[in-house]
Amino acid sequence: MEIKVLHQLMDWNEDVSQEVKDTLAAHRICMVNVMGSPGAGKTSLITALIEALKPNFRIGVIEGDIAGQVDAERIAKLGIPAVQLNTDGACHIEAMSIRAILPELPLDDLDVIFVENIGNLVCPAEFRIGESLRLTILSIPEGDDKVEKYPLMFTDTDCLVLNKYDMLAYFDFDEQRVRANYEAVNPEAPLFCLSSRDGQGVDALAAFIEEKIRSCV
Repeated sequence: MEIKVLHQLMDWNEDVSQEVKDTLAAHRICMVNVMGSPGAGKTSLITALIEALKPNFRIGVIEGDIAGQVDAERIAKLGIPAVQLNTDGACHIEAMSIRAILPELPLDDLDVIFVENIGNLVCPAEFRIGESLRLTILSIPEGDDKVEKYPLMFTDTDCLVLNKYDMLAYFDFDEQRVRANYEAVNPEAPLFCLSSRDGQGVDALAAFIEEKIRSCV
């Protein structure tokens, strides 16, 4: 019975996800679902990408958190439309929540929406939210075993970002292990090495996302 209920929920989420996708397509908006563990650097990465992309694109942000609005306030200070989405304990964002919150953004004035998903390497991977692009972050301090431990997150993504790459020398992190494991489960998706703090690698990732945005708009 429990498996059946979960299956029904996910089917329903897929239906709403398609509704969201259709709404965004009508407005010619690309939505990027940013996923990763707590502390992986999701907000810092989104901030860096905003700086790189805002000369050419109109950007909005949906900040997902279990509670609070610290990250949304940080984004809003950049002059970017930002909406806080609190899940009140849920470990992921669902398509229904995105459908409900989209009217709070000026859709006619946006080209791209970044969604910062809840910090988690399990649940967010299982729920589509109508996104055009899935981006997964793995930070160097988290360790090099995460692709093996959480394969779905890294299998069902469009790109992987090794964040906090400037800290590589300070941790026992086997980059080749991560690359090999990632290529084994997702051989067509690119991997970017990036440091949000000093800007290393941001331009390459921004160029990749820009190509996707242009395909939507």
